Amino acid sequence: MAHGLRRLKLLWRQLLRQEKPRQALVRWRSAGTAAVLVSCLLVALISTWPWLVEPSLRPGLPAPFTMRAPRDSRVIDSAALERRRSQLGPRTRVQVVDEQANLLFQADLERRLAQVRRESGDQGGEQQNRVDAIELTGEESRWLRNQSPAALLGWERAVRQAQLRMLSQGVVASLADPALRTAASLQLETLSAPARSLGSRLVAEGLQGRSNLRSDAFLTQRRIEELLTQQGLPTLVVKQGDLITRQGEAVTPQAFDVLDHFNLINRRPLLLPWLAHLIEALAASGVMLLVMRRWRASLEPRQALLPLGMLIVVQGCKLWLGDHLSPLALLLPPTLLLAQGLGTPAGLAWLAVASLLWPYPLATSLEPRLVVAALVSAGAAVLAGRQRNRAQLLQLAVLLPLGALVLQAALQHLRASASRGAFQTLTDPDLFSEVLLVGGLLMVGLLLAPLVESFFGLLTRARLLELADLERPLLRRLSIEAPGTFEHTLMICGLAEEGARAIQADVDLIRTGALYHDVGKLHGPQWFIENQEDSPNPHEQLDDPLASAAILQAHVDEGLKLARRYHLPRPLADFIPEHQGTLKMGYFLHQARVRDPSVAEQRFRYDGPIPRSRETAILMLADGCEAALRSLPPNTSELEAHTMVRRIVESRQGDGQLADSGIGRAELELIIRAFVRVWKRMRHRRIPYPISPRKAFSA
Repeated sequence: MAHGLRRLKLLWRQLLRQEKPRQALVRWRSAGTAAVLVSCLLVALISTWPWLVEPSLRPGLPAPFTMRAPRDSRVIDSAALERRRSQLGPRTRVQVVDEQANLLFQADLERRLAQVRRESGDQGGEQQNRVDAIELTGEESRWLRNQSPAALLGWERAVRQAQLRMLSQGVVASLADPALRTAASLQLETLSAPARSLGSRLVAEGLQGRSNLRSDAFLTQRRIEELLTQQGLPTLVVKQGDLITRQGEAVTPQAFDVLDHFNLINRRPLLLPWLAHLIEALAASGVMLLVMRRWRASLEPRQALLPLGMLIVVQGCKLWLGDHLSPLALLLPPTLLLAQGLGTPAGLAWLAVASLLWPYPLATSLEPRLVVAALVSAGAAVLAGRQRNRAQLLQLAVLLPLGALVLQAALQHLRASASRGAFQTLTDPDLFSEVLLVGGLLMVGLLLAPLVESFFGLLTRARLLELADLERPLLRRLSIEAPGTFEHTLMICGLAEEGARAIQADVDLIRTGALYHDVGKLHGPQWFIENQEDSPNPHEQLDDPLASAAILQAHVDEGLKLARRYHLPRPLADFIPEHQGTLKMGYFLHQARVRDPSVAEQRFRYDGPIPRSRETAILMLADGCEAALRSLPPNTSELEAHTMVRRIVESRQGDGQLADSGIGRAELELIIRAFVRVWKRMRHRRIPYPISPRKAFSA
């Protein structure tokens, strides 16, 4: 027993170790934490609002009292308003009866009646030898044999009239067979049982899976204009003393609206269900944030507010729109934006919470649409993390709605086939309207994406590649004013990228961060040896180790100022101080201790912080190894280069610079090998080309 408990504890610790972020979490200030907690509470309150305002009376329930209107008033008719709202939606199209289709239906019925006449005239069992014979029950066969020609003509006339009445009302292809058979039987209810059974079967079989309706563009346009030109809201005129409800009678929707208008309905919170759903919503929001911080340790409070804010908007839309909402329009655009800005795990975590939290029971008609929306949105979250420019995102914004259209149309076709429907569901205007709506939202989202990225500090692939353009103003300044530093930056990019690939770190982030890590040297390029060329070293003229150390620290401080001035995102600005961490300025510390052995080492260390991500740690190691690798003589062996790189890496590790980076020992070995591979490419031998002697020119 004790051994089993120890085993469980060991497994639990291993699970916690695996779920713990690999690098140090960014500490949230109290104000940011409070804003996140308030947002989580808002999500929970909106998601559980229906349980807080549960009415004590609903339409359809028996009224517990007799109530008359206390005064004159005008009350909004919510049922009529809902009908008008649904009419203004994608179902505004007007359909009319197609006379050509009616002629086809009538011809089909005449063919069936001719078969019945032929079988009634056959003798014995001859009708069973015909391929196109109509199957008759024994009672129907006896009835047919006993009918005179005049009676049979009267029965046929009744069947034709029944079909005409049904066709005049319009027949849809998706109507279920039993309902169609029942409707035809009601049209022939004056006939005897065998006559009614046979006639209704002939009519219903001719109409199954077919429709005689077609859309009329002119009437549809008129309907839209009429709906748009209607003024005011549908209202009920109530006068004092009018009877609203009578005790024991069912409450109508209009009576419910009037009672609610006069505040005669008690809305009481259902405390236990509300509390259960509140805890569920809070837990879902908390798990979503934990997943995001697990995969993105640098997540800031303002970035966490973005998915929570989107969740608040989506939950509010669910309450407002009810069964008329489009799950695809609610789920797809936020998922795509979050996956693009915060990564695929963040997009999937948000999608899971938004799909599971509903303020009310989900309608049956919404369930398949929600499944399609969740599948398409999950695909968008996976694909968004791989898109590297705006053009690819634009293609995604076009392809995703089309994929949703195909999936939803296929699902509707399967459901229609199960009920012996027709293929008309593949051209359902509702689907095209929803796809156009989603496509428009995605296009608007792409236009607003740069503003959202800037406001919330998001760093997408497309933005990283845009910031890595060497023609950007800050990089252009670096190449002109500090060419030595710029060349050093390009060399470090090669090392850092290879190191990032070796341990599957973010290559785009480290490439762009490496380009900006030394921009602070623009405040005084001549103080750094790579920019001095043949000029004298100003540090020798200064002859003050403490002042020289302050100048080195200043290139970090000035770099952060330039990052703020040029609006660099926080993850890129972090490369500026973290690539130096709290390293010693060894040369000036040595000079200071020659003069004063008691000088404190802390005065000759950078202010930090130490690297808090794998990317900034790789850049620190690349910065330390770049000059050493370039200075190796041509005949240096690979083993010697490997030993030198290992010594530099181990010195950084021994100094505690990699403690918060999340890089393990095995990954350090991979980084060392990657740096040596880059060095081998840098020192490749070239073929010596012969140089022809100069030709002498005579005057």
